Amino acid sequence: MIAAKKSGLKLIVQIPAYNEQDSIGEVIKSIPRKIQGIEKVEVLVIDDGSQDKTIEEAKKAGADYIISNVGNKGLAYTFQRGINEALKLGADIIVNTDADNQFEQKEIPKLVQPILSGNAELVIGNREFRKRNGGNMPGIKKVGNLAASNIVSLVSEDLIEDASCGFRAYSRDAALRLLVLSHHTYTHETLIQALGNKIKVIQIPISVKPRKFGESRLITSNWGHTKKSFGTMTRTLLMYRSLKFFSYLGLSLILLGLIPYIRWIILAYLDPGGDHIQSLIVGAVLILFGGLSVLLGFIAELLAANRRYLEEILYRVRKAEIK
Repeated sequence: MIAAKKSGLKLIVQIPAYNEQDSIGEVIKSIPRKIQGIEKVEVLVIDDGSQDKTIEEAKKAGADYIISNVGNKGLAYTFQRGINEALKLGADIIVNTDADNQFEQKEIPKLVQPILSGNAELVIGNREFRKRNGGNMPGIKKVGNLAASNIVSLVSEDLIEDASCGFRAYSRDAALRLLVLSHHTYTHETLIQALGNKIKVIQIPISVKPRKFGESRLITSNWGHTKKSFGTMTRTLLMYRSLKFFSYLGLSLILLGLIPYIRWIILAYLDPGGDHIQSLIVGAVLILFGGLSVLLGFIAELLAANRRYLEEILYRVRKAEIK
């Protein structure tokens, strides 16, 4: 069991929301307020500058706390602000869910159970979109999520079924260690951070309902979302897996550079009098850049040691400030 400062554990369900007046009320009402092992369940809505009646509907539905951004700040900022506020409010466990009512809130007890039993610090919902018709997901979004999950799995050496799912549960300690730097989304960045910090991650299957009211307000363009997400993933991977990234890149370039050399040897044997210097030049350039890439990976890994020190200091400061 996770330790608590109080007699019982407090769960806060945070809901980032932007112009979701039609669905947020149903989301809040369907959140279970009694969960075995949890003394208190509270709901925190983080409004990202909505221009409709999202705040009014959240109040009517019984949200315990509502905070609003000044203007539209984006999903990543809104998520991180919610985490910070939930920690200040004394949350021992934080569940993040969406305001569009696509997730089954009745599955929250299943989501927090591995944390309660001490088997996980971060629990990720798996929409099982890899299955036929799984996840109620459009084709282009499914391809993007599949690519993202495969990249995270390859680099982290853990099989991540659904790296993009936002229906997650965080222990207090895990939440204190995570800091979103992206300006777009948080799902991939926090997952890579968690795996990089040796946070125990568990994945559980969840149900997904079709969206009833229009398109996502937080993600207005699938193509734009895909580009920004891969940009965020690349930056985060370079921060937490720099040696592996540059080593793979460097070794690939070196192996690619050997091909022109093999070609030169074959041509020199078949045509001893021919001039095949181009193959040697191309091969040398590729091998040179490959070697520089590997060297850059070692330098980045040395710099990453400073980042780990700073992360530990930030964790201790946040832990001391947010009691």
